[in-house]
Amino acid sequence: MSFTPQFFTTAESLVDSLDKKLLVVLRDGRKIIGVLRSYDQFANLVLQDSLERIYVGDSYGDIERGVFIIRGENVVLLGEIDGDVEDALPLQELPIQDILQMQREEAEEKARRDKQRFRLLHKQGFSVDFADNDLY
Repeated sequence: MSFTPQFFTTAESLVDSLDKKLLVVLRDGRKIIGVLRSYDQFANLVLQDSLERIYVGDSYGDIERGVFIIRGENVVLLGEIDGDVEDALPLQELPIQDILQMQREEAEEKARRDKQRFRLLHKQGFSVDFADNDLY
């Protein structure tokens, strides 16, 4: 008789991730890194020692968040972080003020390019959807 391991696709599958360092990508695009301490049947998460990581190009900055509670419906992606791989990544950590400034400049440049593109599309008769507030 062979034993087939069960694979759960519900919140129960998070049991193996308890007390491990996770990366959680939220619907609004934020990336939260922390240690999973608790969850419930709705996949609501409690992360301890969490931080919000902001990436701009090949640089990143961290904002300390402490204990972070995430509503399950806002989770897009969840994965365990391998410490060895994380340390070997060719990313440069910068002070958060520098990252936020770079992020603002990047957003302004994107808005300028999008405005030009939308103007050209509108001239050609296309309707442009301006709903860009939810990445889900």
